[in-house]
Amino acid sequence: MEQNYQEYVTFEITTKDGTKVEMAVVDEFDFEKEHYVVGAIIEGDTINDDGRYIYRSIMNGDDFTVEKIKREFDYRRIAEAYMNMADDSDEDAADEE
Repeated sequence: MEQNYQEYVTFEITTKDGTKVEMAVVDEFDFEKEHYVVGAIIEGDTINDDGRYIYRSIMNGDDFTVEKIKREFDYRRIAEAYMNMADDSDEDAADEE
């Protein structure tokens, strides 16, 4: 059986307890003139499929940094917009088949 490997752009966050966690960018999108990345935790050589986390992305030339979305209200609004975008792209893909 052949396995397909996908390379991801990664970034590192620091949790509240000071632990550093490596994350892979699994998606990105723009909402209200801001850019966001969707990250998934990397465990060994695999991506953990149990959760996705959204961060504000700040571009610095070819590089970027991420920033936590601090207000719960904002995070929920941005996450909802992302889910709506994902649903729309799924419907578009189904229409093309």
